[in-house]
Amino acid sequence: MKRAVVVKNFPKMACEAEHRPLGVFECQLCALTAPYSSMGQKPPDTQSVILLEESYIMKDPFTPDKNRFLILGSRCSVCSRLVCVGPDCSLFYCKRFCLPCVQENIHAFPQEIRQDLEKRKVPSKRPASQPSSLT
Repeated sequence: MKRAVVVKNFPKMACEAEHRPLGVFECQLCALTAPYSSMGQKPPDTQSVILLEESYIMKDPFTPDKNRFLILGSRCSVCSRLVCVGPDCSLFYCKRFCLPCVQENIHAFPQEIRQDLEKRKVPSKRPASQPSSLT
């Protein structure tokens, strides 16, 4: 008969510690939530990547390559709201801006940014009540 061995105070393996999130990122506009593994301008396990903003970062769950990462979001440089990088929540123009702050300060942005925002507002041609066909 085999006996179970209990090991106390055994150090965690490095790979186990790598997968533990620091916290959960939550966009204050769309309520997107995702665990983040680091925060800052330098993603872990990268040699030459420096981000232009303090970002919430997670390891890319779709690849075993530990050098791959996803940027979840950052704080709005105007109101400090935590926002995701989704096009419906924020944009990056030298700094991160949530879309409500962009709309309030639209005159301060260049024409190209204003035109891009107008394109985002254009609804799709298909009414929401009609399902899309996959045939």
